Amino acid sequence: MSKERPARGRRRIAEAGGIAIVALTVWLGWQVVRELMVERLPVEHAIHLSPDSPTVLSRASEVEFAADRFDNAEYLARQSLGRAPFNVQALRVLGLTTAETGRKPQADGLLTLAGNWSLRDDPSHAWLMDYRLSRGDYRSAFAHADTLTRRRDDLRPQLFRLFTVAASTDPRAFPVLAALVAAAPPWRAAYLGDLYQTEAGLGVASNLAIAVRSTEAPFSNAELSRLYGQLLSENRLPAMAVVRAQLGRAEGGLTLMNGDFATPNAPLPFEWRLFNAGGAVAEILPDDVHGDSALRAQFGSFASAPLAEQFVQLKAGPYRFSGQTRAEMGDPGARLFWGVYCFETGAKLGESRIDTVPGETSWKPFAFKFEVPATGCSAQWIRLVPKPGDRRTTVVAWYDRFSIVRTD
Repeated sequence: MSKERPARGRRRIAEAGGIAIVALTVWLGWQVVRELMVERLPVEHAIHLSPDSPTVLSRASEVEFAADRFDNAEYLARQSLGRAPFNVQALRVLGLTTAETGRKPQADGLLTLAGNWSLRDDPSHAWLMDYRLSRGDYRSAFAHADTLTRRRDDLRPQLFRLFTVAASTDPRAFPVLAALVAAAPPWRAAYLGDLYQTEAGLGVASNLAIAVRSTEAPFSNAELSRLYGQLLSENRLPAMAVVRAQLGRAEGGLTLMNGDFATPNAPLPFEWRLFNAGGAVAEILPDDVHGDSALRAQFGSFASAPLAEQFVQLKAGPYRFSGQTRAEMGDPGARLFWGVYCFETGAKLGESRIDTVPGETSWKPFAFKFEVPATGCSAQWIRLVPKPGDRRTTVVAWYDRFSIVRTD
């Protein structure tokens, strides 16, 4: 009998422990469910379910703020912060209500704290951006704009417009924007693309290319090619010359680039642009005679579009274009011609005359002279242009070691 009593006691303790665990599990489950309901139910229902919840109080403060009941919003925000001091939502509402009642310096402190606590609190960063702009503090304003731009694709058009207008109208803003762009933010490509939609934006893009040239993130060849292409399409040739001279890209002054057809390393249009269409192919390949890279051009159609081209900005005066060539197939000297053409008018300034002998595969020099007029020809195209014959004949030629030198 004495042995049965301890056994019954242990069973009772075990049963009581099991009941307690079940009760605790049920209570914890209810707490989880209640928190989910507190977050998802409409505020008017959630506040009856958990009137002391800091989450409910902060949500209610937002509702009151949106309804312009600022006294109620401030009271509820303070109640929420009293229960959860690190509640960003309530701190933001408190800051915004403080601003609405005319206490902007105090609001600035509150919302700065909210913004520091959470980079994801967009209303805080938006208010801080606007307030700092009103005080001419571009460094801080653009930092908050950067935070918003990284997170909110839908706000990018407005924020990009802010960057551009400020940078193009206030000298204090441009260095700040340049520092942001030099940091290579994820929105950099989208912003540079947006700049090309307006004349003011194109000017900002040109200045940015110069401003970030010595940073760790200068304009890439792709970015610079797009800038040069836009300047070219809008006939902003003087601006293009200034940007190129300031950057040294393309290098070597305002003359021909990559005359030895090595790996392209300059931005378009100051680099060879090669075409491949309609039976015409131009490509840079190792030459099997001297082993260096060279331009191989194949033509066997009736088309007359250029096979290769490069943009140059030569000043008025006499020049000599020289290079080397060899025939691989046919008589390319009768079908393929290098020419220099005025950008503005399309007038041909000079053209190669190369005598080739079918079957002769050795390299031979060629040259021709041309003169850039004093007016109406501030830039030029160097182009390899085919001249179709009466019948389809395939010709293949190689070109290398090009140069343009002034002869006066």
